[in-house]
Amino acid sequence: MTNITDKTASKFLGKKTDGAETYNPDLPVAVPRAENRLRYGINPEKLPFEGVDVWHAYEFSALTRYGMPVTRVLKLRYSCESDFIVESKSLKLYLNSFNMSKFGDTAENCLAECKKLIENDLGNTLKTTLTAEFLDNDAERVNIFSEFLNIMDFVDENSVKIEYFKEAPELLQTEENGEVKSYYLKFDSLRSNCRVTHQPDFGDAFIYYKSAKHILESSLVKYLVSFRSEFHFHEECCEMIFKRLSDILNKGDELFVSALYTRRGGIDISPVRRSKNCSIQPEKDLIDITKFARCGIKQ
Repeated sequence: MTNITDKTASKFLGKKTDGAETYNPDLPVAVPRAENRLRYGINPEKLPFEGVDVWHAYEFSALTRYGMPVTRVLKLRYSCESDFIVESKSLKLYLNSFNMSKFGDTAENCLAECKKLIENDLGNTLKTTLTAEFLDNDAERVNIFSEFLNIMDFVDENSVKIEYFKEAPELLQTEENGEVKSYYLKFDSLRSNCRVTHQPDFGDAFIYYKSAKHILESSLVKYLVSFRSEFHFHEECCEMIFKRLSDILNKGDELFVSALYTRRGGIDISPVRRSKNCSIQPEKDLIDITKFARCGIKQ
């Protein structure tokens, strides 16, 4: 079903856009977070989590005033408490508008001017504080989430029958541990679909929880696979997973959910959601705007 938000978000979809290589601050499109949150029982006024959305744009380029091209990876970060997300197709068009535009006498000055414009333009569009940084080949590279274990190591895949491909929280099952334990799990076959373009999105999901309850890994696999025919933005999928897991755990349990999505159109999105009492920070290098922090071969 197409709603008002989808129509707004897809205003550039399938259309020729003139002047895409001329700097244009009006191109980014803001999409309200509240619509999906309310649908799945997340109170926008009292979020059950905290976190950030981290974006990497691998194809950013602009020119100096002398026509010398400057090309970098652009890293963006803003809070999940913002009222809006930026629609990725509009973000790509906006960043492309820098390609043939000239800024500064040197590469350093060019990037400094672009950074200021991007933080201001996207901050105004999203009505929040947004941080931008450019990464080059000398940027620190960090392998993250190394403590998370492949969930399939705990599942007999020959005994698990997958039958649901629309989000099905009723698949989740728990058992009592008798004691509080910590779990670090990675699922490398997350797939959903963009609710604007309907193109498939692939990612790795990372889940940590500390509880006297044990979420049966086979049931968690079934649940994560049930996103395969869902149509949602990446940030929404991360929040839905957090909400469903929070609902079946005990009140006050620690919970962390992140998803590193494969880039599409030269851009990837890495949402992070954590309970406000979460005692670990496996995302600290990911949200460090100066570092290139990845995990698997797909990112």
